[in-house]
Amino acid sequence: DLGMGVIEAAVKGTSEVGMAITASTFTHIAVFLPLVFVEGIAGQLFGDQALTVTFAMLISLFVAVTLIPMLASLGEKRERMVATVVQERGPAHWLMTNRPRVDRGRFLLLPLWALLAIFRLMVWVLGFGLFVVLRRVARWLGLLAGWVLRPLARITMGTFDYLLTVYDRVLPWSLRNPIVILGTAALSLAAALMMVPRLGIELIPEFAQGRLQVDVKLPVGTPLARTDEVMTGLQARGMTVEGVQQMFATSGTGARLDANPTESGENIGKLLVSLAPHTPRSAEPTIIEGLRAYTDNLPGAETKFSRPQLFSFDTPLEVEISGYDLDLLKQGSERIAARMRDNPMFADVKNSQEQGAPEVRIYFDQEKISSLGLTTRQVADQVVQKVRGEVATRYSFRDRKIDVLVRATEADRDSVDAVRRLIVNPGSERPVPLDAVARIEVTEGPAEIRRIDQERVAVISASLRGDLGSAVKVAQQIVDENLLPPGTVAKVAGQSEDLDASFRSLVMALGLAVFMVYLVMASQFESLLHPFLILFTIPLALVGAIFSLWITDTSLSIIVFIGLIMLVGIVVSNAIVLIDRVNQLRAHGMEKRRALAEGGRTRLRPIVMTTITTLFGFLPMALGIGDGAELRQPLAITVIGGLTFSTLLTLLVIPVLYDVVDRRSSFRQPAALADDSLLESGSSTP
Repeated sequence: DLGMGVIEAAVKGTSEVGMAITASTFTHIAVFLPLVFVEGIAGQLFGDQALTVTFAMLISLFVAVTLIPMLASLGEKRERMVATVVQERGPAHWLMTNRPRVDRGRFLLLPLWALLAIFRLMVWVLGFGLFVVLRRVARWLGLLAGWVLRPLARITMGTFDYLLTVYDRVLPWSLRNPIVILGTAALSLAAALMMVPRLGIELIPEFAQGRLQVDVKLPVGTPLARTDEVMTGLQARGMTVEGVQQMFATSGTGARLDANPTESGENIGKLLVSLAPHTPRSAEPTIIEGLRAYTDNLPGAETKFSRPQLFSFDTPLEVEISGYDLDLLKQGSERIAARMRDNPMFADVKNSQEQGAPEVRIYFDQEKISSLGLTTRQVADQVVQKVRGEVATRYSFRDRKIDVLVRATEADRDSVDAVRRLIVNPGSERPVPLDAVARIEVTEGPAEIRRIDQERVAVISASLRGDLGSAVKVAQQIVDENLLPPGTVAKVAGQSEDLDASFRSLVMALGLAVFMVYLVMASQFESLLHPFLILFTIPLALVGAIFSLWITDTSLSIIVFIGLIMLVGIVVSNAIVLIDRVNQLRAHGMEKRRALAEGGRTRLRPIVMTTITTLFGFLPMALGIGDGAELRQPLAITVIGGLTFSTLLTLLVIPVLYDVVDRRSSFRQPAALADDSLLESGSSTP
């Protein structure tokens, strides 16, 4: 206002917009803050982002209502001083007391001032010339842009005018036929929910990294030469597969002392496959099947195809069978593994109990041993000393200590028959061989014994040819077929556990986001009914998101859930803009249906413009261009589909719902939302 001081104007301006910017800020925070409480991989991916956005929005709100008004009022003190002097002593006194003083000593600096003046003149001439050139270039570019964009502008404005003409006819008809509009929306929602099981479920989309890894495990005891022969053949086969650029193979692993005994040895081979540049993600399954055609013909071999891991995940699918008896565990695991191998959905099925380690077991006869005047411990020590050896002394070589082992000659311990002939009572008059006091058997022991929660378990792991959700259902059906012996229990684990934990957290975050957005809108509208109507845009957005995922053959994942949570904050804005305008018109005495028609008409353009700009912003992500696009594409598809469908139905369903639910004959607009200028000017800006 004229005559108002700077500080007073800053305070009044802040108080007028404070409610609006606070509500807008907390609406965004209500969407992102629940992501902080998400568990699993979803929390690891988006938890930091949620905290960053939340605190950035809070700090920006604090700056907007404190720092900005303070900076705007910094000129208050000088303005008051000038006004006081001019009012009391007149303008002449102010000019006399504030004129610049003449310092005669500065005349000595005239040569320097002259040089500075010449330099400034040169800079001014160059700047002016550059300004003239840039102005002409800008004018030419403006003419060119106008020549190019003028037809596009005509098309755009013509399209908006046509949409407005159609909407002016459709909206009144919709208000007269609410059953048709609401029934169509309900049927669309039901069809979308029925389509959800067909989408498939996965934890996160797999990345096309241009590399594949093949782990080959041959039967225990396979010599290194045979392993190398197999890996050479696999390389030769791989180079014939289209899309493979180069391969690197390793035969035999685990020479270090800390190597895993079940994943190391001369029977282990690894192959790293580099794909040709720009190989699409869809071509990787074909390449894997080409390599698997060779490995499937290797008898007794276990093969695992994988990609280099960017995240630390469990095997895609695991079946854990728990029990105490190792024999029963092996029986049950072999039955379930056989059923999984018969199903084409599972690939590279691996059973931790199938391949054991060959071993020689010695069962001592204590009565025979005691008749010789010996103990079982003494006989066992004799066998260990002669087969493995005993450290007699240590040989010092420079800074190293080398053990000196004393044991039987190689001919006396290189076979099972040689072990049977070992003398258990050396120095006696009548030597007794080991097989006289013990029974020796060659058998196969477990390669590993796994324990989970102090229980022995057999783990069956598998890669998938389909989505994780369908594979979990099939695996659970196999487990429920009563294939396990008594005393054993099985459950489906692996990435499915991470998937369940992440989905539960995301569902909670989605519900919390909806609830917090409702509270913010309720406080802004000072009503419980109108925010409830606005929330109906969320199911409409869900319909569009599900149909878009089905059309693009995209599976449900935690990335899709993040997109749904983002939609909660995006789609309600259109309904807020529409209902806000309707409330303003009704608050000034306009009849309800006329207010709905006029509000929809004036808000059509901003709603469509906001939707289009958002869609164009997400379009590059939806096209899947660039590295790591697999992580961004499902989110963009979800937002684009949900926002498009919800906008189309919001312009019809929300006015119809408003007309059906709000039965009040009179209406009072909340003070925080009242805006007389919009009514007077007829502006359509949201």
